Amino acid sequence: MKRLLIVDDDARFRTLARMLLDDAPEFEVVGEAPDGGSGVAASQELGPDVVLLDVHLPDVLGFELVPRLRGSDGPEVVLVSSRDDDGGYSQLAQEAGAAGFLSKHDFSSAAIARLVS
Repeated sequence: MKRLLIVDDDARFRTLARMLLDDAPEFEVVGEAPDGGSGVAASQELGPDVVLLDVHLPDVLGFELVPRLRGSDGPEVVLVSSRDDDGGYSQLAQEAGAAGFLSKHDFSSAAIARLVS
């Protein structure tokens, strides 16, 4: 089971994501954070295996946060997500060191599992 942290400023999306992932046997949601600063702190405190990271956070772009999260003790996988369709986000996610990009329109535990494995 992979421990997952959700970093997203949209409380409704965090709630929906948690509900969908709580029903998935391959994931355990260990925490949530509404912005980049608290996301980094939560990642350091909780030690998740996977971070689901929104592109547009109130204090930083998700792409800029990926290297900070992936530091020496960071999660093995960071996935970047957005309400927007790809529009080059896959390339930017890869360049930042993320495992991939997931449109929120395509969000599911199966989609995350494909990107994590």
